Amino acid sequence: MLQINDHIRIEDWEITEQFIRSSGPGGQNVNKVSTAVELRFEAERSPNLPPPVKMRLRKLAGRRWTKEGALILQVDETRSQARNRDIARDRLVELIRKALEKPKRRIATKPTLGSKRRRLASKKQRGEVKSLRGAVDPDS
Repeated sequence: MLQINDHIRIEDWEITEQFIRSSGPGGQNVNKVSTAVELRFEAERSPNLPPPVKMRLRKLAGRRWTKEGALILQVDETRSQARNRDIARDRLVELIRKALEKPKRRIATKPTLGSKRRRLASKKQRGEVKSLRGAVDPDS
């Protein structure tokens, strides 16, 4: 069981872990030992996450979100299976905590007159610099 905050906890049945072989260099150890972990969290079916949190989690997860509504995290950072497992669980907790934060509503504002003038002045100056570039007249 993973405790996210005071109200939300993830039960063991919602998480499945599969150990796979790591990719990359590492000699014979890589070919023999399955140290990488693939953590699968059934987020869409989770009764502990409210729908708005699920939506934000889906957005945060990006490509790691499957069509079935599961979140898949792969970790192969260390040569220790237990350490990789802990890292994967920590990342899951971190992602869910980020999804719990409600984003602030952006209030549209207009640029100030001064900022408009500064922007136009810098554009004009840049244009003058560019107009001075080019072929040099050999006669003068």
